[in-house]
Amino acid sequence: MPTYHKLVRDRIPEIIQSTGKELKTEILNDARYIEELKKKLTEEVTEYQEATSDEEALEELADVLELMHALAKQHGATVDEVEKIRKDKAEKRGAFNEKIYLIEVEDD
Repeated sequence: MPTYHKLVRDRIPEIIQSTGKELKTEILNDARYIEELKKKLTEEVTEYQEATSDEEALEELADVLELMHALAKQHGATVDEVEKIRKDKAEKRGAFNEKIYLIEVEDD
């Protein structure tokens, strides 16, 4: 039986069981859940970086967004609250729309 040891979406066990396969799961405590969400976020960002088409990239970004929803909730907020923080930062420091790449800054 293959072992995975990874966080999966809520309906994955149901989908696996519908194929007649047996599986073993556990429910994580909050600290371990955040740890596993962070690992999953790294995995999904890597998959985004490796995407070779816009379609693949958007699929992976959707996964990243799903993880952001879960992480925001674990930190006592919503994605709307995270969005407000993002907007405030963009207003104060700008966004990434102008494609500016900093080469160097003169040091006094």
